[in-house]
Amino acid sequence: MHSFATGLERDRAAVDAELTLPHHNGRIEGVNNKIKLLKRQTYGRAGYRLLRHRILLN
Repeated sequence: MHSFATGLERDRAAVDAELTLPHHNGRIEGVNNKIKLLKRQTYGRAGYRLLRHRILLN
């Protein structure tokens, strides 16, 4: 618990911004997660071109 509190104190500006500003990066994180999922699914099956097409179609 002490290390968690210490981490929050070190990142105090980021914590304050998260709690007070209306902006967030949830959509970007979702897109990154989807791309990583597609990358894991196509690992070893095909090259970059197929991965690119799957990303653009989703």
